[in-house]
Amino acid sequence: MHPLYQKADALTGEVIEAAIEVQKHFGIGLLENIYKMSLAQEMRVRGHEALTEVEVPITYKGFTFEEKLRLDCFIDKCLIVECKSLDEDKVNMPRHKAQLLSYMKLMDIPLGLVINFGDYRLGRRGIGRVILK
Repeated sequence: MHPLYQKADALTGEVIEAAIEVQKHFGIGLLENIYKMSLAQEMRVRGHEALTEVEVPITYKGFTFEEKLRLDCFIDKCLIVECKSLDEDKVNMPRHKAQLLSYMKLMDIPLGLVINFGDYRLGRRGIGRVILK
């Protein structure tokens, strides 16, 4: 098991609660960036470190470079959250999960969430969970 998995797993419930709080405050239909920044702030208010758009070293065949990834929230250095604001019928959860999984592999992070703030049933189906195997 990944050394950060238990910490990330324990954190997911609080991130989901925070996302529901943000959506209750704003409703649906706003830009993704508003939800992303508000979720990060909500997690900070709850006592967590929440970073956005983290620079990550990328290594390819011995060549290392930094690329500013556009991952939405990096919580407590163990959980990546990818925020979306799409009509529920436009969500392609497999594609968004694949994007999240790519970030998780690059950063060696065991767990991630895709949260679609555009789905008014956020707590039921607007959330996808991805585990790095």
